[in-house]
Amino acid sequence: MVANPERRAQITDAALEVLGANGSRGLTHRAVDRAADVPTGTTANYCPSRAGLLLAMAHRIFDRLSPEPDRVTQLAHLPPERATVEYAAYATERLLADSTLALALIELRLEAARQPEVRQALEPFLRQGFTDDVDFHDGQGLPGGRPAVLVTHHLVMGVVLDALTIPVDPHQSPVDEVRQTVAALFT
Repeated sequence: MVANPERRAQITDAALEVLGANGSRGLTHRAVDRAADVPTGTTANYCPSRAGLLLAMAHRIFDRLSPEPDRVTQLAHLPPERATVEYAAYATERLLADSTLALALIELRLEAARQPEVRQALEPFLRQGFTDDVDFHDGQGLPGGRPAVLVTHHLVMGVVLDALTIPVDPHQSPVDEVRQTVAALFT
């Protein structure tokens, strides 16, 4: 394992960009080398196998999608019913703020459906993220518990997928759609 965390992050970020922009067929070590602007073979030195590269991407994508602590603190001061709506809207905003990164997350999930080794790499992150969201939700005293968080996850990912591909209603704001739906479901 090469011990340069900055270079590893540079390569992994480039891999996420390649995956989000070109899909899984475009994700090669050489394509990542080009996107990261590093010498040919550098990606292979850090992640010798495709599975290793996908695992590194699984680690990195959730770091990049993490919420801004100041925004979370700001939302925590809202009444619980309103906070539930705004947390879901903020999750949607974060995903849509970097469409290539959101597409990379979707591509990673699709790869996980097809390849057991990718599933093994990604599944713990998704499950832990969900558990963390439930714990946060409960800790904030938000309504609905685990079922509300699960439905909200499904809603946000569905709306993001729709927005990034072929929107059913291109005139509807994805963030507003999430706000309206969460408000209708949980307030």
